[in-house]
Amino acid sequence: MNKIGVIFDLDGVIVDTAKYHYLAWKKIADALGFEFTEEHNELLKGVSRVRSLEILLDIGNIEISEEKKQEYLVSKNEDYLGFITKMEADEILPGASELLDHLDETGIKYVLGSASKNAPLILKQIGLYDRFAGIVDGNSVSKAKPDPEVFLIGAKKLELEPGQCVVFEDAIAGIEAAKNAKMVSVGIGDENTLKKADYNFNNLTEVPENFFERLMTLN
Repeated sequence: MNKIGVIFDLDGVIVDTAKYHYLAWKKIADALGFEFTEEHNELLKGVSRVRSLEILLDIGNIEISEEKKQEYLVSKNEDYLGFITKMEADEILPGASELLDHLDETGIKYVLGSASKNAPLILKQIGLYDRFAGIVDGNSVSKAKPDPEVFLIGAKKLELEPGQCVVFEDAIAGIEAAKNAKMVSVGIGDENTLKKADYNFNNLTEVPENFFERLMTLN
């Protein structure tokens, strides 16, 4: 790959908003009368809001009307927005800013590929919005990860072939989406959880300085 581009997931890679998702979903579970743990919350990583609610209801073995589902989807988003509109740059995860600086210095373009419909708002809150060459979010796609749509659109924004793209993800569904897109996948987080990734790091501080240069020398 003599030329590459990078696609970053947002939640768990650039910032950690999982805690805010958890608090918002837990409020719904509490209202429905069942326990929702942080371990349960791992199942919601990288999937759409609608699918997340379905998983939540499965956990509680609860059935509700479509009308009630819509009410909960709206209230969950309102609670979540209440949290993220207070976010600041100090919530950028370790290594993220430095990695973006390195990509800028080496002339490697990067875009965002996130399931979150609030991704642009979050990037503006933490001061990174203008750094990305493009943003693909939940408003841009019709199919959720592990479908590769979000990353394939990202490749078009980078003006590269899928095989020239490197995806940074913290979720199983995201790694599968990268694989389905025929892209290089980098798992950020627990190696056992993300064992299908081509490369694994606990966080972005562990990415070697010559990582991208090495990738460009591969066939």
